[in-house]
Amino acid sequence: MSQTIRSFIAIELPEAVGSLLGKVQQDLRALRLRAGWVRPQNIHLTLKFLGDIKTDDIDKIGPAMKAAAEEFEPFNLTVGGIGFFPGIKRPRVIWVGVGGQIRHLFALQRNLEDRLAAVDFPKEKRSFKGHLTLGRFRDAADPDTIRRVIQEYSDFGKVEFTVQRVVLLQSDLKPSGAVYSQLLQADLRNEY
Repeated sequence: MSQTIRSFIAIELPEAVGSLLGKVQQDLRALRLRAGWVRPQNIHLTLKFLGDIKTDDIDKIGPAMKAAAEEFEPFNLTVGGIGFFPGIKRPRVIWVGVGGQIRHLFALQRNLEDRLAAVDFPKEKRSFKGHLTLGRFRDAADPDTIRRVIQEYSDFGKVEFTVQRVVLLQSDLKPSGAVYSQLLQADLRNEY
């Protein structure tokens, strides 16, 4: 009998990027931004949130991930700059942007979305916005602090990393925060 798990497909970040983002979070805490902060080791670039799926569905997800990943060679992304969803007037999420070979990222995400739709996983209604969530606001944030954060962190760090694989992660929600476990990985095509 199949059980249900919460899952998503993502690009995991190298330790150096996680460390940089952890430092940024510390700086933002010092500014008294009150948010629920994502643990640095849990920050990732979500390509497709699947939600609650049956464990039997992993047998359909794996081949779709593999087929999508094999169409792309490894590519480079950068992280840097801060933003807020839905906007700075009433921010709910604070995030770091991604740049670099962004057209490859968007093409990979679309390809993955199409392949998963072909095996009965509905396409996302909202357009893809590649970002790394640092935290979620519990209360209204001070507008002056938000403006200061945007000014000070609009162009921080531009750290580059290479995307080499996509992973299927299981998310277990615990009182202490989410715990992620890798279920599958699909490597991008390596022409070497």
